[in-house]
Amino acid sequence: MAQGLDFDLKQLVLFNGTFGPREIKQLTDAIGTELPNFHLLRDAVAELRDKEDQSPASMVRLGVCLYLLGQHQRAIETLKQGDGGALAHFYLAKACFALRKYDDALQSYTAAAKAGYDSDECALGRAETQRYAGNATAALAILDGLSGAIEQTAEYLYQRGATVAALGGNPNEVVALYERAVEADGEHCGALFGLALENDRRGNDETALDLYRRSASRFPPHAGSLLNLGILYEDRGQFDQAVRCYRRVFNAYPDNDRARLFLRDAQASSDMYYDEDAQRRRDRMTQILSVPVTDFELSVRSRNCLQNMGIMTLGDLCACTEQELLGSKNFGETSLVEIGEMLSSKGLKLGELAAEKPIPDAFEPESLSADKQAMLARPISDLNLSVRARKCMIRLGINTIGDILRRTGDDLLECKNFGVTSLNEVREKLAVHSLTLRGD
Repeated sequence: MAQGLDFDLKQLVLFNGTFGPREIKQLTDAIGTELPNFHLLRDAVAELRDKEDQSPASMVRLGVCLYLLGQHQRAIETLKQGDGGALAHFYLAKACFALRKYDDALQSYTAAAKAGYDSDECALGRAETQRYAGNATAALAILDGLSGAIEQTAEYLYQRGATVAALGGNPNEVVALYERAVEADGEHCGALFGLALENDRRGNDETALDLYRRSASRFPPHAGSLLNLGILYEDRGQFDQAVRCYRRVFNAYPDNDRARLFLRDAQASSDMYYDEDAQRRRDRMTQILSVPVTDFELSVRSRNCLQNMGIMTLGDLCACTEQELLGSKNFGETSLVEIGEMLSSKGLKLGELAAEKPIPDAFEPESLSADKQAMLARPISDLNLSVRARKCMIRLGINTIGDILRRTGDDLLECKNFGVTSLNEVREKLAVHSLTLRGD
């Protein structure tokens, strides 16, 4: 019997018998609890593959296990030789989804439901697939069509939170949905990842770190949790920990190119010393200053006034004085008190950065079209950069799109952990809006 298990993992994989959602959960729980059990599963699967005269049922068992090992293409090929039952279709859908074959995944989820797999679970799978395929509106329609007990499950709440986020909905609603999902299931890796990401964006590093760790401890692990956890470890100079995170991605997702790149960078940096508490404090403060003011519940009057003044982040607010705000049309003492309380909740105050307002360089926004000029005041978060690129923006004090247009590619490459991959990402995101870095 495998270490720490109350069942025989090898026997469950190799020998005929009941094999369904309950047994699959046993396997995933076992591997999440004891990582060495992953290697036991891999060895058992290799032995199962070598068996002759495989039955359609055993091909389904093998296909599911190959999916759990991250061998998604092999899983698809094997499941197609299975018995054509509900379980086979369901995991065929999950394997197709993992390989971004979204149309095939949608078809297989539909086939699984018709074959008798839990229709609500299949619907949630279709909603997730639609969201990843860029059809968040279709995903929301599927979720709106569900009712009853499923609406209180962690998976439903997580999918709804992720869909609302994809549609650009209220960030507070997104967080509330993720929190409810974690309350329903404290081990739901997707909900933990979503909540971690929201805390990460708000500069709550310790909370984000804890949530990423909890999400990454499950199996199959959430690739985003491991990658972002690795980045946080790199920021702390804990490169060995980062390397372990990236290597774990390969266990579950062997074809993940981002993990390969991050692993190489972390290994190259492992002999370098970065720390400095002062730098960490500056990084944290810069991250807080980059939080969009739209993340807070403000009155309509205050929100409109800030928007009209081009104030998009907490940093923009701290660079304004009370006099400047009160000089804005329709901005009165009530709004001033409201703004002051919001800043105070983050340990900030109006005007504390007024003396540090940047002096414009050679970049001339007047040369841009009216539409492009309107883009300049938007927060850098609107570019939807990856976690690594976003953290480098924070470290460089880049809060708005206008700020980044004042930088050259070489300026960005001087930032720790910002490489050519991140630079290309930034250029691609700007190109969508027909914008370029200075000097490009």
